[in-house]
Amino acid sequence: MTNYLDPKFPGPDPYAPLGEHPSFPLSSTDFSDGEKLKSPQLGGNDVSPQLAWSDLPAGTKSLAITCFDPDAPTAAGFWHWAVFNIPATVSEIPTGAGDETLGGIEGVVTLKGDSGKRGYYGAEPPQGHGPHRYLFAVHALDVEKLEIDPSATPTVLGFNLYFHTLGRSIVWGWYEN
Repeated sequence: MTNYLDPKFPGPDPYAPLGEHPSFPLSSTDFSDGEKLKSPQLGGNDVSPQLAWSDLPAGTKSLAITCFDPDAPTAAGFWHWAVFNIPATVSEIPTGAGDETLGGIEGVVTLKGDSGKRGYYGAEPPQGHGPHRYLFAVHALDVEKLEIDPSATPTVLGFNLYFHTLGRSIVWGWYEN
């Protein structure tokens, strides 16, 4: 994993206050870690990237996937994707699975992101604001199911992840308009 903490990006490290956790292998065939995102992953196209992971921490019972832009011109960043209650037996999601059901995985809950869309919303930083990072995180959790209302925000999911995360890995890309 390349370092997503680079001085050319204006936002903070959103994971610093959440504590240290072991990481595990995470990759995407749609973009390389630290590279500029390609057209399918941009706003208007909204095609979620393929993600694959392995070697989850012992005790992992479920997973969550989030995509966050810490460089958005807000005090709270911008949530592009938030999905949870993914069975721990899942080790990959294909390109374009970022709909409400994560490509048909039973029991998965996808929240509305800051765009108002329930599903993956592509990178779309404001014109002239500079480069933004898009942090795709897979969170390994110690519970089979998070009891979060499907109308909750990704921030509520993030709060719950704080208490249940066993491991977290991040693959990131960037984009600038």
